[in-house]
Amino acid sequence: MEHTTEWRIRLDLTEDGGTTKARAVLDTGATTVTGQGVARCAPGDQDVPVIGDEFAAGRALRELGERLIGTAERDVATRGSGPEPRRSPMYGWEL
Repeated sequence: MEHTTEWRIRLDLTEDGGTTKARAVLDTGATTVTGQGVARCAPGDQDVPVIGDEFAAGRALRELGERLIGTAERDVATRGSGPEPRRSPMYGWEL
């Protein structure tokens, strides 16, 4: 079965007072999946907005990815197959 499609992700970032928030939205046409991410500048750190953007966006995309995998696992389960077991936990900075 040959299949080609294109999905687009919308990524919105807002920053206010050292806190950056990101929202990633994937609309597949059949479902919409959303991820949220937040980054906060520590009081002793320099306020470099692009770093907050990177952390918040990365966290939103990671959450979106986890939710999309969850959706796929549920879809597989409804068709009588179980998902493949996860081999390792995700690593990264604490949220």
